[in-house]
Amino acid sequence: MRFIVAILIFSFIIIFHEFGHFLLAKLNGVTVLEFSLGMGPRLFSFVKGGTRWSLKLLPLGGSCMMLGEDGEDEQVEGSFSAKPAWRRILIVAAGPVFNFILAWIMSAVIIGSFGYDKPEILAVSEGLPAEAAGLQPGDVITSINGNRVYLYREVADYTDFHQRLYASGKPVTIGYTRDGEKGEVSIVPVDSGTGRYVLGISGNSNMRTRAGILKTALYSCLEVRYWIRTTFMSLRMLVTGSVSLNDMTGPVGVVSIIGDTYQESLQDGAFYVFLNMLNIAILLSANLGVMNLLPIPALDGGRLIFLLVELVRRKRIDPDTEAKIHIAGFMLLMVLMVVVMFNDIRRLF
Repeated sequence: MRFIVAILIFSFIIIFHEFGHFLLAKLNGVTVLEFSLGMGPRLFSFVKGGTRWSLKLLPLGGSCMMLGEDGEDEQVEGSFSAKPAWRRILIVAAGPVFNFILAWIMSAVIIGSFGYDKPEILAVSEGLPAEAAGLQPGDVITSINGNRVYLYREVADYTDFHQRLYASGKPVTIGYTRDGEKGEVSIVPVDSGTGRYVLGISGNSNMRTRAGILKTALYSCLEVRYWIRTTFMSLRMLVTGSVSLNDMTGPVGVVSIIGDTYQESLQDGAFYVFLNMLNIAILLSANLGVMNLLPIPALDGGRLIFLLVELVRRKRIDPDTEAKIHIAGFMLLMVLMVVVMFNDIRRLF
């Protein structure tokens, strides 16, 4: 059952992503040849509205294949290549944008049901810098080193993502409010005794503050912003060597995480299973949106780079050259996926 739940979550997110491409293609008069879920050989398919709808063997990925997508058929009506660059940009960008929209919708369900995690201090550790600086339980953190804070998870993540800064001995500036009054303190983090540097404050991201309709809409945006920033921060840690490829989790690892979360949530009832799966789906949807916008050949971001260059120089890059670059990028991505999947399987055993 856990495997089925994971496949359903992946499939829903991928379908929504590809539907973004499909919808904008149709709105811009581009012929969609095939809309598929999965990769590899077709299990079954049917044709409706001039589009072949397919389910393929491997339940990873999907596609929205458009007429003239690879630069051919420029003069044929309904060809992607025949459209102005700005229209093609809209079509290509629609997939990742729809992932962010989906993440926002799912966030609204969770925040509407439970509220958001207010960045409130619940406890100040005795003898640590936060106590000496005068922070108190009930203070609401509004910024860290000039970075605006809206959720308690942002406070916890800042500590995790900036351990090198904390260990440097430089003070960390904390903005906060207390009884409606604004305040600011500078704190030098200290080693907690485990090699991890801390400020000496704690909160609870599971403690939620209820929100009305407008606040739910706003904090749903902030929830998506949180996951987008978290994805970028994780990528930065990978690039700077703070984490390695061995720390990356691919589809196999995600399926395992979904399965474990599903199993643990069963004891709390179907509603909590649904909410926990929804929370994972928000992470995956926002993550897919960010990853697809990276300027890597074969991804939507790589294609957008070519389109933006075309828009600026008012001349299309040679389609054959572009296709070769995308194929090379795709092969490198496949190698990376194999490495990550190998690490996932190794961790399972």
